[in-house]
Amino acid sequence: MEKNEIILKRQRSAELFEEAKQYFPGGVNSPVRAFKSVFGPPLFIKEGNGCRITDEDDNTYIDFCGSWGPLILGHNNEAVREKIVSTVARGTSFGTPTRLGNELGKLIVDHNRFIDKIRFVSSGTEAVMSAIRLARGITGKSKVVKFEGCYHGHVDSLLVKAGSGLATFGESTSAGIPESFVKETLVLPLNDRKALDDTLRAYAGEIACVIVEPVPANNGLLLQDASFLECLRLKCYKYGVLLIFDEVISGFRVGFEGAAGYYGIQPDIITYGKIIGGGMPVGAYGGSHEVMSHISPDGPVYQAGTLSANPVAMAAGYATLQQLLAPGFYEGQEARTRRLVDRIQHYADRQGYDMHLEQIGSIFWIAFTRQRITRADQIDPAGMEYFKKLHRELLLRGVYLGPSGYEVGFVSAAHTEADLDQAAAIMEEALDVVFAQG
Repeated sequence: MEKNEIILKRQRSAELFEEAKQYFPGGVNSPVRAFKSVFGPPLFIKEGNGCRITDEDDNTYIDFCGSWGPLILGHNNEAVREKIVSTVARGTSFGTPTRLGNELGKLIVDHNRFIDKIRFVSSGTEAVMSAIRLARGITGKSKVVKFEGCYHGHVDSLLVKAGSGLATFGESTSAGIPESFVKETLVLPLNDRKALDDTLRAYAGEIACVIVEPVPANNGLLLQDASFLECLRLKCYKYGVLLIFDEVISGFRVGFEGAAGYYGIQPDIITYGKIIGGGMPVGAYGGSHEVMSHISPDGPVYQAGTLSANPVAMAAGYATLQQLLAPGFYEGQEARTRRLVDRIQHYADRQGYDMHLEQIGSIFWIAFTRQRITRADQIDPAGMEYFKKLHRELLLRGVYLGPSGYEVGFVSAAHTEADLDQAAAIMEEALDVVFAQG
């Protein structure tokens, strides 16, 4: 810690954190920001440009957090910024429909084979909450199946982990959630087809939906074989259960059509967030004409939001998504991310370090094992101690990752090959220090 305090100026961030504790629980407005899993006080960021952020002590970092994923174009993208500013000049919220909402809705629907209609909300959690209600309203059933290792926001019925046994009713992971809510959730391990079939067969008459992150990216990057997702789709058809893809992270990140397009699988409902706000708070859920006709005012499933489709978020989203439609955008993202990952992996292999990197599109994750990880229970908590040290060494050298070893990293369009080469060299140096310490 002494080396950290001498080399990395954190005085102003530390002061701000102490002040923040007077106003906010734990000094933060979202738990992971508290740096509980890594060294030092949280960094207070004052500015971002391109692929770099600068904190209140004037330290600058190459950023691979990107506000937890939405900044696929990098920080302070000129077109997005100008669209936001020009929109704000005319007002920030009206509580009415706007042309900007139509434009963003049309842009998404016109370029996505997997949805006919969409409903905007204000967060990914709200999108998932609304999708679950929709599924229950359509089917008249109440139970939900989710998978261990997938995170779907802080929805009461989904803040649940597996209980004892292979396919069980879950256990709450948060205080304040009634047991009656938890009993409506069944938790299964990822990539276990027998458990899936057994559960659907036993409870099909009670299960409204199965929800999954098709690219699980909130508890490590637990990439699934396409065949498992295809099996999931077929089993839901067989047992009359709706399938929800939670694409709050993967949507517009692994491709414009998200994981549904990447794998070529049609879910019944898809939830989105992050990128379609261009850095502003937003979420959405979509589906077929038939599915979405159940939503009020067309149907009996009620969902509303005062700031849903507010013009500032719609403007930012439109300016962002237009750029994602440029020819070769996603191919370039994948290629640059692969180049970064391959360089670090080759270095780690040469050094004999017990680690590997997972990658899909412009998402990557560092795992401190050589084994492929596809389920949450395969993650060794001891690896988090390695990440804790790595996070400190990277900060010292000017690279920022999200402050948890369970979080993924994101490459943006603003990361040039030169930026990524610099980050890779820093990563190699930091890994040398971490593995030397053991």
